[in-house]
Amino acid sequence: MPVRTIPKNYRNVTGIAAHSKADGQAMFESTLERDFISLLEFDKHVSRFEVQPVKITWLNKEDKRRSYTPDVVAFRQGEKPTLYEVKYRSDLKVNWDKLQPKFRMAIKYAKENQWRFKIVTEKEIRTPYLESVKFLLPFIRQGASEEADMALLVGNLKKLGRATPTGLLEKIYSDPWNQARLLPTLWYLIGTGQIGMNLNQKITMTREIWSC
Repeated sequence: MPVRTIPKNYRNVTGIAAHSKADGQAMFESTLERDFISLLEFDKHVSRFEVQPVKITWLNKEDKRRSYTPDVVAFRQGEKPTLYEVKYRSDLKVNWDKLQPKFRMAIKYAKENQWRFKIVTEKEIRTPYLESVKFLLPFIRQGASEEADMALLVGNLKKLGRATPTGLLEKIYSDPWNQARLLPTLWYLIGTGQIGMNLNQKITMTREIWSC
């Protein structure tokens, strides 16, 4: 469970996101943190994550107590847990002298607990892949409407080998209404990795898809 409650902040967007992999409330203090936990939710290798997981305390050179709470810890199958700090690059540049002692203690804490510590910025988070994730997550949460529709899409794509969303839907149905009805299930199958698509590029109806 989170070790601290994130207060409302009128300079940044704060809130709680609904994520099934979150251990406790998936709170965020900025849109960058919100985007990062969306990536964790989508990552099939992440089994769970926890926001504001630990409070690290220490005494500085003047014997004054200091504390630091990293943003999130993620647990991936077959890997050491990773403790993350999510920061804008501009914040790191301006506040590095103040942040460096905190990060040093986070590295020490992570090593002592057989974890890793990593700083992530908008350079790693704000990518075309994130846009794909944000588009697909609602369809994953909604789920497929019918198993028969899933089988119809997967079966026809296997026959075609490779296609586009438009081409696959037109292969199955000639009328636009039924094509539109199948589309959310197609996005669900792509989001869950049952149909392949390059998610590092913008998702369109003419992007290539393939059978997995």
